[in-house]
Amino acid sequence: MSSPLARPGISPVLSRVFLDFFRSEKASGFILIGCTLLSIGLANSVWGPAYLHVWHTSVGGLTVEQWINDGLMAIFFLLVGLEIERELYIGELSKFRQAFLPVMAAIGGMLLPALIHYLFNRNTPTASGFGIPMATDIAFALGILSLAGKAVPAALKIFLAALAIIDDLGAILVIALFYTEQLSFGYLLIALGIFALLFWAGKKGFSMLPVYLLAGLVMWYCMLRSGVHATISGVLLAFAIPFGSGGDRSISARLQHALHPLTAFFILPLFALANTGIELSADLPVTLLSLNSLGIMSGLVMGKPLGILLFCKLAISAGWAALPAGVNWKHIAAVGLLAGIGFTMSIFITLLAFSDVQTVVSAKLAILVASTCAALLGLMAFKGMGASTK
Repeated sequence: MSSPLARPGISPVLSRVFLDFFRSEKASGFILIGCTLLSIGLANSVWGPAYLHVWHTSVGGLTVEQWINDGLMAIFFLLVGLEIERELYIGELSKFRQAFLPVMAAIGGMLLPALIHYLFNRNTPTASGFGIPMATDIAFALGILSLAGKAVPAALKIFLAALAIIDDLGAILVIALFYTEQLSFGYLLIALGIFALLFWAGKKGFSMLPVYLLAGLVMWYCMLRSGVHATISGVLLAFAIPFGSGGDRSISARLQHALHPLTAFFILPLFALANTGIELSADLPVTLLSLNSLGIMSGLVMGKPLGILLFCKLAISAGWAALPAGVNWKHIAAVGLLAGIGFTMSIFITLLAFSDVQTVVSAKLAILVASTCAALLGLMAFKGMGASTK
């Protein structure tokens, strides 16, 4: 049987790489759902206090939760960086006309949700949460998209993956620019110096992966001490590792293939378990009606699809881009709804934006509610399209 992506304009190698990526992210999305439900269930059971205490246990000067969020998530960001690099060199983002539509979609899907949150929260202590509804969780979104079955054109899966990857890049830039603590320039210069040295070595063809990883570990420590969030070191390391031809034998491709199962089946599920242990209370409706919660939910559920649609319409009307083969405006609208599934990146930015425990908990709850609504609305939209074609 031929690959569903084996059509003109998509090479067999790219088809295989994307299918591997899609299947991995799809499986990860379902595991994340299970871990989230398990974590909420345990947090609200008789074992709740003991379960929550585990994540706040101190190990080596950091809590278990901090080791996951600052340490293991740097590996996740390394994988994100490698995926962005691959897309830029040989993927959907390597050709201007192919790249422009998902780039515009991602920009619209970030700007409008941030604006909506700001309008709800301007001049309040929660205004710093503007970055929370900007994010799309690629694992969740692709996982839900897979449930839509034959209603989804192959080109639309690639469009959503490219959109989410650009979205990740945007989230990384937002974290670096707006969620950085007081800087220690000495450590920052050392970290950037290590990156520059590795980048130069990569351009010269140096390809000993263990050296890159060990130097990356030192860069992570310096970045942690600098005040810039340590996970940024993962992205820098990804762009320092030589991409080469992008073939399966390049160190970039080998590392990406090795990290996919580690992040999909260990790091992200652990992140979900550590960060979604939310104790539900009787004042749940009041919590969801706070300005911060309303900004997050409105941004993800309404801002995302509207921003994506408007900016796609702008790009196509101006003649800068065209809809992918087999894709119509109903598909773009449905994908826009799925892009409102924030989860991983949204929760991650929440942890950087707020220090007050109650604000963090209410923001996480708003993210879960909004992501659930976005998933259901997107799936219903695709199922409706499938029913209309029968």
